[in-house]
Amino acid sequence: MAQAAHKDRTLIAAIGDEDTITGLLLAGIGGIDAHQRPNFLVVDAKTSQGTIEEEFTSFAQRKDIAIILINQHIADDIRGILDEYSAAFPTVLEIPSKDHPYDPSKDSVLKRVQLLFGD
Repeated sequence: MAQAAHKDRTLIAAIGDEDTITGLLLAGIGGIDAHQRPNFLVVDAKTSQGTIEEEFTSFAQRKDIAIILINQHIADDIRGILDEYSAAFPTVLEIPSKDHPYDPSKDSVLKRVQLLFGD
C-alpha cells in the first residue's frame, strides 16, 4: 500500500551551482512538469536565499519528485528549513560540489542517523 502511494515519484530534483547542475542535466535528470516547472535550480552569487527556500519548498511539495539533491554549501544557506524537514519523500541528500568538499558534520540526514544510533 505504501509503495503504491509513492509510485509516481520518479524524478530527482537538484539545487546546486552551475557545474553540479550541468553535470546532472547531462546525466539525464532534467525535466519539466505539466505546469512548465523545471526540477532543478542553478544557484549563483545573484540567487537570493528566499529563492532557494521557495524552490526547495516547491520541490518538497511536488508529488513527482522522489529525491532532492542539494549542494552542501547551498544547504547551509537554508539549514533551518532542512533541519525541520522530516518527510520521507522526497528524500533530501546533501552532495559536495567541485569547489566545496563534503563535510559530514553539517549533513542533517547523517545527524539524524547518528542520533538514532546514539553516536
